[in-house]
Amino acid sequence: MAAKTTKEKTHRLQLHYRATVVPAMRARFGYRNDLAVPRVLKVVLNVGVGRIAKDKALTDNIVAGLTAISGQKPVPTTARKSVASFKSRKGMLVGYRVTLRGRRRFDFMDRLISVALPRTHDFRGLDASSVDERGNLTIGIREHIVFPEISTEQARSTWGLEATVVTNARSRAEGMALLQLFGFPIRAEEK
Repeated sequence: MAAKTTKEKTHRLQLHYRATVVPAMRARFGYRNDLAVPRVLKVVLNVGVGRIAKDKALTDNIVAGLTAISGQKPVPTTARKSVASFKSRKGMLVGYRVTLRGRRRFDFMDRLISVALPRTHDFRGLDASSVDERGNLTIGIREHIVFPEISTEQARSTWGLEATVVTNARSRAEGMALLQLFGFPIRAEEK
């Protein structure tokens, strides 16, 4: 019996990284080889449920929406300790989280850059302060319906999410350059 050989196609952003991003980063920062160039390690999506944690229908709606957006089932996150002012108890549901690696990471980044961000109301680019000192980009998305997988007619309620693009850049400048070469519309810092 012959073994099955399935050759998975390389994603468009991954080809762009190899062909365009790596040479540009090597020229700009003087890396000695291709493996020294920073890369995107993972994308983490977070949704907080807040006051609706006790409403099973709305939390199921969030799980279904996050599953459609990310392509994998989210993990519930719970409170680590009780906080009286937030009316939360240890072990209580506070949100959902998805970590995307591999091909799903590139799929999500591609949809975020080319579809979701341009569909955002009054979008004028990402603020440069969204990139931290390690080159990680954190974006707050107010309405989940900007993603093409979500039908606006079927969405019972709108909720926001946070997307964090984690890189292994050594500095903020390297991370900003990497993200801009990928196509993230980051505005220049005002002095």
